[in-house]
Amino acid sequence: MKTNKLMITCALCGGGTTRKQSPYVPLTPEELVADSLAAVRAGACILHIHVRDDEGANTMETSRFVQVVSMIREALRTNHLDAIINVTTSGTKFSEDMRVAHLPILMPEMCSYDPGTLNWANSYIFLNTPPFLERLGLLTQELDIKPEIEIFDAGMLGNVDYYLKKGVLKAPLHYQLVLDVPGGMPGNIDSINHLVSKLPEGSTWSITGIGKAHMPCMLAGLAAGCDNLRVGLEDNVFMKKGEYATNAQLVERAVKLGILAGREIATAAEAREILGIKPEKGVLYQP
Repeated sequence: MKTNKLMITCALCGGGTTRKQSPYVPLTPEELVADSLAAVRAGACILHIHVRDDEGANTMETSRFVQVVSMIREALRTNHLDAIINVTTSGTKFSEDMRVAHLPILMPEMCSYDPGTLNWANSYIFLNTPPFLERLGLLTQELDIKPEIEIFDAGMLGNVDYYLKKGVLKAPLHYQLVLDVPGGMPGNIDSINHLVSKLPEGSTWSITGIGKAHMPCMLAGLAAGCDNLRVGLEDNVFMKKGEYATNAQLVERAVKLGILAGREIATAAEAREILGIKPEKGVLYQP
């Protein structure tokens, strides 16, 4: 669904951002709840959620996901706020069973879908096997969860086309371009133009750039007519060089850029309509 509305996603902490990189990265369940509320109040309509263990390390433990997401949902309801919950399924060091175990329990409205394997920063394998991608794609259809198709490299688009033809994925899809990850495509206009030109008709798409590519990708994405901007401490920890950002500040800046570009900022209800998410999905606040 094409519209002038601009969705804003806040990727709260990711799996790797540390306190050494930013003093503001939320790690505990309570911090993730507080940042979720602040991000939604600032204008985010989608919350992209990773969780951490008691030591602050990345985890895919189902119990931790249930704890954090339940706390976020309750806090949104109590504060008369609404947001789409988008949980990660990424986690190379975790079993494929663990990467999907939280989905049928939490029944989130969205989840990430990484359609290929990458040599991430030439340091480890960001592994997404064909059997796992088939399993995850079919599971999203079974549970009626909207997959967020994260594109790090152009070849992943071909994988998506294959799974669409095979029936593992179902159109229309929502694509999240994640650019400037070492080992993936650079965060520049050439990458955006190429990737967007290859998206199937009727798709919606979002853009984020990692680190120094964060602002350039937002500006280029708006110029190219993106449907969604993704910001947050998963992707970038600075407002500008030497000035640490909070999640709320990154959302506020994205909102301002969108308004300057002539876009209206989408509410969670409007985002559900744009993405084709059924209103009864997930836990919603009913005013």
